[in-house]
Amino acid sequence: GAGESGKSTIVKQMKIIHQDGYTAEECMEFKSIIYGNILQSILAIIRAMSTLGIDYAESSRADDGRQLFNLADSIEEGTMPPELVDCIKKLWKDGGVQACFDRAAEYQLNDSAAYYLNQLDRITAPGYLPNEQDVLRSRVKTTGIIETKFSVKDLNFRMFDVGGQRSERKKWIHCFEGVTCIIFCGALSAYDMVLVEDDEV
Repeated sequence: GAGESGKSTIVKQMKIIHQDGYTAEECMEFKSIIYGNILQSILAIIRAMSTLGIDYAESSRADDGRQLFNLADSIEEGTMPPELVDCIKKLWKDGGVQACFDRAAEYQLNDSAAYYLNQLDRITAPGYLPNEQDVLRSRVKTTGIIETKFSVKDLNFRMFDVGGQRSERKKWIHCFEGVTCIIFCGALSAYDMVLVEDDEV
């Protein structure tokens, strides 16, 4: 499947269903990824507003938009300081931002953007530990080939997760020796969207 078609998500599901899921320590490793997904999502929406010619419903949100970009450039990657959380919350509530979100098919936006942005209070609370749904919805670009082994009813499975971007596809050939099944992935949510790696397609 192409980039962001759900290949890694299937592998995560297999771990949850057939390998007793994620430990608390493993879930905690996804915290910075989730924070990064949230920041990248709101930045993508705000950038798309100018591209699509959408204005903020409240003019004061324009200052929050500028503050968002300043904070994004200055904070440590994978962190969510209180001033950033406050800025994101105000922006996400704005009618113009919501109108832009409704047109997400016209630009690149993480499928889990609304899931995370609607749960900012829980996700940014002190002591936050990502749950399995948070982990499942997290997005990180797969590079290389990642093998997962699991058993179902005395059958042993080896599943290979491969990067979907064009630059990663030449590595796929190394996975085909002795293969008995191939899973092709296509995101149902992407039928009317441009490819991540080529916005002309």
